[in-house]
Amino acid sequence: MALPRADADQLARQGLDALRNRDGARARAIFDRLAVEAPADVPRPWLPLAQACRLIGDAPAETEALQALLREQPRNLAGLLLMGDRKRLDSDDRAATVFYTAALNQAAAMREVPASLHPLLRQAEAFKQESAARFAGHVEAAVGGLHAGRVAQSVDLLLGRRELHLQQPSMFYFEGLPQRPFYRRDEFDWVAELEAATPAIRAELEAVTEGFRPYVEGDPNRPLPNNPLLDDPAWSALHLWRGGEIVAENADRFPVTMAALAKLPIPRIAGRSPMALFSRLTPGAHIQPHHGLLNTRLICHLPIIAPPGCALRVGADTHEWREGELVTFDDSFEHEAWNRGTSTRTVLLFEIWKPEIAPDERADLTRLFEAIDAYGPPMVDQG
Repeated sequence: MALPRADADQLARQGLDALRNRDGARARAIFDRLAVEAPADVPRPWLPLAQACRLIGDAPAETEALQALLREQPRNLAGLLLMGDRKRLDSDDRAATVFYTAALNQAAAMREVPASLHPLLRQAEAFKQESAARFAGHVEAAVGGLHAGRVAQSVDLLLGRRELHLQQPSMFYFEGLPQRPFYRRDEFDWVAELEAATPAIRAELEAVTEGFRPYVEGDPNRPLPNNPLLDDPAWSALHLWRGGEIVAENADRFPVTMAALAKLPIPRIAGRSPMALFSRLTPGAHIQPHHGLLNTRLICHLPIIAPPGCALRVGADTHEWREGELVTFDDSFEHEAWNRGTSTRTVLLFEIWKPEIAPDERADLTRLFEAIDAYGPPMVDQG
């Protein structure tokens, strides 16, 4: 039989007084009774019952009360924190981590967290860090001596030492391609000949004193890109091929470079490709993280002038340019670049098809991209 509402309220006040006085036995007796006899429209007192069970050292009953609370209110912050703490005391690191993580995520989504829970949130953060270190030590002891490669990189993901990055092109995603941020130089038989031309290409570049324009330029017929380097010559380009057309006034000054590019497997897509340019980044410039338009291509950088302090991050991997050593990467991964040195970095930039795309697929993609671009001005990379 349910208690009258007034009697239930009075009992609840007595139970809370007992908790404040750390009289766990009395508090438990009161809240056990209320859990059974309180009116149907009164929430069950699972949280104070769990706290009372903690005071008298009855861990199974505490766990049962918290489970009842979280069945009714799966995102109850206090319940998640106390269950995490209960699992911590039970030496169940994995369960404690899961409950603490859920609590921290819930706290982050709340407009305001009661001040009384702040110490438990700090405890949750500290425990997660300590538990992660223990887990890392356990894994390393069990599988120590892994060779560098995919398994070792996957272990770094497991341990939170490496972030997971996937292709996220901003215009077109081609299904079924491998998730590879960088490709090795020895995977392409044309690389050695191109790299050997670096000194001659550099000589042509150093003879040119004009022709570079900001890499990111505004189009009055389109919204301006949200890029801090908009119209900024700190990141600039000198185009040799643009939108599938030779930029004659520039190309004529680079006969060796154009001859080297002519031998490469650059896509031929009307209005879009070939594209080839010199990309220049001045000291202090930072190209913010962004994604390219497509995952069907690879971007190639032949470093012509590569001073110290300049680097490119693609996904979780960072590469420092070295003069004359080609860098090939998938720009549909999040990527950024910076020049923290004291002199300007310049690379020869062009694109090639992904090697995993078959010739008939390349032909179909060419038709598709040409159809897309025929509908209106093609989208261009804006960093």
